Amino acid sequence: MHSTEDTGTRKILSAVSHGSIFFNALVLSVGVPIAILLISTDSVIKESAKEAINFHINMWFWWAVAGVLAWVLIGIPLLVVLGIVNLIMPILAIVHSLTKPNVAFRYPLILRLF
Repeated sequence: MHSTEDTGTRKILSAVSHGSIFFNALVLSVGVPIAILLISTDSVIKESAKEAINFHINMWFWWAVAGVLAWVLIGIPLLVVLGIVNLIMPILAIVHSLTKPNVAFRYPLILRLF
């Protein structure tokens, strides 16, 4: 991969892309990786931003499904699992971004729209 960013910038921007899910649960949090995707010229940073956007979209979908299922009391275990996934996976992505800055983190088992 051809790099136009230094390693420190790559680490920070990739970690911020993945960590944006912790800013809030609203649409605002996906704006951070979208902005990074549009501004950056580095291929690894762009790939990290795309993964973060895809993770946001997947989590919104699964939260909606679990919310509907919770009305009939079968979605409550799914809500717990989603809460754990929503906490653990971005942390793993941030750690990966900081320890292996030359490789973009790929979330497992998500639908990639971008």
